[in-house]
Amino acid sequence: MVKYFHQPVLLAEVIDNLIDDMNGIYIDTTFGSGGHAMGILNQISHKGKLIAFDQDPCAIINNTICDKRIRCVHANFSNIKTILKDDPHQVINHVSGIMADLGVSSYQIDSPQRGFSIRFNQLLDMRMDLSKTKSALNIIKTYSVEHLNNMLYQYGDFKKPQIISSQIVLNRHLINTTFDLVKLFNNNIHLLSRLFQALRIEVNDEINALNKFMKQAINILTPGGKLAIISYHSLEDILVKNYFQSGNRHGRIRYDNKGNNLSPFNPRYTKRICPSKEEISNNKRAKSAILRITTKR
Repeated sequence: MVKYFHQPVLLAEVIDNLIDDMNGIYIDTTFGSGGHAMGILNQISHKGKLIAFDQDPCAIINNTICDKRIRCVHANFSNIKTILKDDPHQVINHVSGIMADLGVSSYQIDSPQRGFSIRFNQLLDMRMDLSKTKSALNIIKTYSVEHLNNMLYQYGDFKKPQIISSQIVLNRHLINTTFDLVKLFNNNIHLLSRLFQALRIEVNDEINALNKFMKQAINILTPGGKLAIISYHSLEDILVKNYFQSGNRHGRIRYDNKGNNLSPFNPRYTKRICPSKEEISNNKRAKSAILRITTKR
């Protein structure tokens, strides 16, 4: 039985566009609370299979789905190809569809001890995989001003990060919890949301992990297979869009001698879908979601 911690974002849109082969093998690379996984299982036949990945062991432990068609794997989706190839249960070379919801799960945000939210006064952590050593507090305590500048500029969209970085380094001996950062920056919600985003991305190496995943997804999909990805900020969305258009992170389109796009994905199929006003009204966390769907040539 699944303990739902949140409403899965864009569930109907994902399921309607992802599944063509009801007997196929599908991958949910971000199992989370299991909402999208249940949607897939409800759509595929008894012959179909679902492999669910999550780097947070709490997600797998707390959200068990009792269905012989699903197998859960505690792993980051950046290692997806190796894990499928070396699987002792069944070596899998190609699948019919892959989906990823790149947002932080509601369970992680709403668990005070995880240190993801400014709503709770907890030790700064933000690790999605608790077996990893680097936490947000490690970054606060050890990063140089220059290192913080790069992180805030790239992942927090701070145009002048030096002021923030200098304040952190100057006061780092006083910073241990989420509320310490809230106090330091005078409860500036807009600034804090971008700061927390930058810390979370850095802690979990999210952009590099997404890039590695996208490279592998191209090779894992069977021709005609679907790839559906939900992103929540421009860094993720631009990377996904570039891969869909060109097959590489930079969006550099290669052409053959006849001028045909050599992207491994079909540019005529690629879709961009945003949540409806009704969904956003019922689930505020869907507000910034962007779903992109494509198919392999």
